[in-house]
Amino acid sequence: MDLPPTGHDPVLLNETLELLDLRLGMTAVDCTLGRGGHSLAIAERIGPSGLLLAMDADPRNLEFARERLAAAAAPVRVFHANFAELADVLEQAQTGPVDAILADLGISTNQLFEEQYGMSFSQPMPLDMRIDARTRKTAADLVNQLPEHDLANVLYELAQEHYSRRIARKIAEARRISPINTTDRLAELVRSAIPSRGGAPPKIDPATRTFLALRMAVNQELENLSALLKQAPELLKGGGRIAVISFQSTEDRVVKQAFRSAQQAGVLQVVTKKPLSPSDEELAANPRSRSAKLRVAERIDD
Repeated sequence: MDLPPTGHDPVLLNETLELLDLRLGMTAVDCTLGRGGHSLAIAERIGPSGLLLAMDADPRNLEFARERLAAAAAPVRVFHANFAELADVLEQAQTGPVDAILADLGISTNQLFEEQYGMSFSQPMPLDMRIDARTRKTAADLVNQLPEHDLANVLYELAQEHYSRRIARKIAEARRISPINTTDRLAELVRSAIPSRGGAPPKIDPATRTFLALRMAVNQELENLSALLKQAPELLKGGGRIAVISFQSTEDRVVKQAFRSAQQAGVLQVVTKKPLSPSDEELAANPRSRSAKLRVAERIDD
């Protein structure tokens, strides 16, 4: 399938810019730089007197975005780091608390379809799924080494896969014969484990949830998100805002609960009573944005 010219279109861009309440001279952090779409727009808002700190765990996307940001409207400093390392990045940058923090938890479109990432079930790829080369275990390691019970729990807890036990059993049987090292073989096994209901083909490939869960497990996405949400309030100035864009219910629930807890503690004020979703116009232009949800909270002045 054709990729966007930049490899990814930023989602909920206008809504994010407005709710972060960005102004000239601010210091902002894009915790998930990706292909640079959000960052370019943020830089435009904060201008030459502002400062943008941009970080990403994926060194390939980081280099692409670094070149793209060379003409940004604001000074930009780029860091190879996971968003769980936000406090370390700010310490290195010596900025102190910042005015705005953005975290877009989605995978860049190019990561889904470029072979080196090993995430696509639509074509044969090595079963990898690592975003950051510093990550040791691949999806193939998990699929071939996790006990059947643990594998089923990963599929159910991270992606709410209702056929998790059937899928784990099918994988365990297959790996006894030979290791599962490619995305297409894993996808075929998952599809064969899920009973067919007849009628029209499902709108979502039956392998989707399994691949989502494995990607989240490989990259420790929930653990990293929890670390970000724990430290972010203390890294914001009074009146500063944090925006998080999630793409599946488990992530959104973690964000919702963290914001609510911080509000009860008198640290944050939730700005979005309900998460914002893409407009009909955005959905028509970018169908992959359909599951995006944006939540924003503001640091309460001490």
